[in-house]
Amino acid sequence: MRHAETVTFGGSGMDRAAHLRGDAARIGALWRDPGARVVPIWRGKPSVDGSAALGWVATDHPALVSAGEPAIFIGLDDGGPRFALDLSGWAPADGGASDPGAFLDATEQRHPDLPADHRFVELRGVMADLSPRDAECAATARALIGWHGSHRFCSACGARSEVAMAGWQRICGACGAQHFPRTDPVVIMLVTRGNNVLLGRSPGWPEGMFSCLAGFMEPGEPMEAAVRREVLEETGIKVGSVRYLASQPWPYPASLMLGAAAEALDEAITLDPAELEAARWVSREDMARAFAGEHPEIRAPRRGAIAGFLLRNWLADRLV
Repeated sequence: MRHAETVTFGGSGMDRAAHLRGDAARIGALWRDPGARVVPIWRGKPSVDGSAALGWVATDHPALVSAGEPAIFIGLDDGGPRFALDLSGWAPADGGASDPGAFLDATEQRHPDLPADHRFVELRGVMADLSPRDAECAATARALIGWHGSHRFCSACGARSEVAMAGWQRICGACGAQHFPRTDPVVIMLVTRGNNVLLGRSPGWPEGMFSCLAGFMEPGEPMEAAVRREVLEETGIKVGSVRYLASQPWPYPASLMLGAAAEALDEAITLDPAELEAARWVSREDMARAFAGEHPEIRAPRRGAIAGFLLRNWLADRLV
């Protein structure tokens, strides 16, 4: 395995057993397997236990009876089959409202029927603490459940569609159209020139937070062209050489981050305020101070995100 595959949500090697998804009888047997486990998801938040592992429960756990949609088959783990189930219909008795508008939802919710140490948490807050296998399962579950939540009706005829293929497809009973989960490619760039790296910040980010530039790829656009276009649009800087580094599934809601190294051809920044609040060149020395928590203006990148992965490996000179 390349070092690049160790980024959060990658490198687990989960057996997704896609060949089983269309076999309803086999999926039913896996659901009844004594080793089968389910991770409950509540409004995008996975259940975690007191040890910062996913809050897996048995398939016959009483908390699961309130699920509004069929379970999603994630794959086969060493301990048995793994599923995810959406419990978003449950409402905390004390209100327990989440804060989806916050940069990071720090609220936690506890289901009365789940074990006492299980709680629903924002995945971005715990992603770096999960094991690679739990992280992959959580990202897969969150992305798929989010897709089902926003694609309940057929885009061809407008009729309600139904879950199929163990959660990996929706079929319209009215017109027969088949719908599959989508993944949106996003380029994220480690733009360098000499000893410096280009960082930017979006409006509304916490004070001191900077990151690598990023943007969605457009239809018909190669990754390299997307990197050059996004950097030019956001900062006015032209980019020459571009090479792929690493990727990261990013289930917020359904992106695939494509990390690239890009060489800037100039340094003058012309900011697009509609895209960025600020952009700046940062030296290796200042980036190291930021990671150490000693920079007066730049905070360390968020743990688990590919931006921090790229920047840390740039500092260590091990981008391969």
